[in-house]
Amino acid sequence: MLKIDPTAVISPLADIERSVRGTLIEIGPGVLIDSFVKIKAAGGSGEVIIGADSAVNSGTVIYTGNGVRIGEGVLIAANCTLAPTNHEIADRHARIRDQGFMASRGGIVIEDDVWLGAGVVVLDGAVIGQGCVVAAGAVVRGRLEPYGIYAGAPVRRIGERGKG
Repeated sequence: MLKIDPTAVISPLADIERSVRGTLIEIGPGVLIDSFVKIKAAGGSGEVIIGADSAVNSGTVIYTGNGVRIGEGVLIAANCTLAPTNHEIADRHARIRDQGFMASRGGIVIEDDVWLGAGVVVLDGAVIGQGCVVAAGAVVRGRLEPYGIYAGAPVRRIGERGKG
């Protein structure tokens, strides 16, 4: 099911797939979805919820997988990947593509007022705390504490946003 607030602005060049399993994709008020953004219902039956006044820039791919919740006022720069799913790999005698998906690690949660720099990859089980800044090219898994500044692959805390 696709629910788009009438005040959201979605480029005609964005590609938002409807789910064959009925997965909810909800785009809130004032959201901007730029050209060449792909929201793909794949890897599970989780929902994708994008909160008010968030912006998703060109080339970003969001898989539904085990679910993605994006808070309000979130900025996602170009060419990011949100992948809340993992392929099963346990059986070396079976092709990976034939093994299905691993159990959920909880999906992805991005709290309010977060900025993801260009090319950030966010993996299943990630929780990005309110007010975080994640530098370009970072790979995020696990929990990032609120108002932290993070960089690297894997991501590590390199600072904190100002307190003023």
